[in-house]
Amino acid sequence: MQKNRVEDQPAFILHSHPFRETSLLLEVFSRNHGRLAMVARGARRPRSVLRGVLMNFQPLRLSWFGKGEVRTLHAAEWQGGQPQLQGTALLCGFYLNELLLNLTARDDPHESLFDYYQYTLQRLAHESDHAGTLRNFEKHLLQELGYALLLDQEAGGGRPVEPDGRYRYVIERGVLRDGPDAPEGVALAGKTLLDMTADDYSDPVSAQQAKQLMRTLLNHYLGGRVLHTRELIRDLQPPKPPA
Repeated sequence: MQKNRVEDQPAFILHSHPFRETSLLLEVFSRNHGRLAMVARGARRPRSVLRGVLMNFQPLRLSWFGKGEVRTLHAAEWQGGQPQLQGTALLCGFYLNELLLNLTARDDPHESLFDYYQYTLQRLAHESDHAGTLRNFEKHLLQELGYALLLDQEAGGGRPVEPDGRYRYVIERGVLRDGPDAPEGVALAGKTLLDMTADDYSDPVSAQQAKQLMRTLLNHYLGGRVLHTRELIRDLQPPKPPA
């Protein structure tokens, strides 16, 4: 038996590209081992048992071996139960994968995040409010990475956010009441902050402001790295209502 062999682990393929003549290089998100790189030898051969199994957004059970930066895939089994994503939902799925590829570290398990990713794929397949689904995932991702958002209280004193209040969200500080002396930050209505706390994006104003806040926060933590799927899904939100 090969050393450092891992058997039958729940996982998803985040990205794949050709490697040498007949193989694939994979970025894998596994439940118990985090994000991993691995090579699927011979996966592009016409008669490979892996051909047609290594699909994005499909729950898999993977087995691999090796302990270096790139493991070697030994076996893959499709688990089923996840409808194929289509249209806008498919673009949203690639956006989730880009977030995971850019913001999670290799070999750092996030079991709860894995489960939420799988739940989010189900939502994308079955629900129409894709923008709200993405906001929920972005919030959950930041929480898992240690950047949880406290949106229903003002920073510093814990004063509750008021629905009709005007606020600014300042990175690394939190929610501050807006005013002449308020520092630069993302302008938000109190109702938006409370709607985000409740994961309710049915109000178009809340949806638009939430999108702006999450984009600002993610840009900060991405440190200049570009998410290519953003431009493709920029029209997900309804138009911003007139002031």
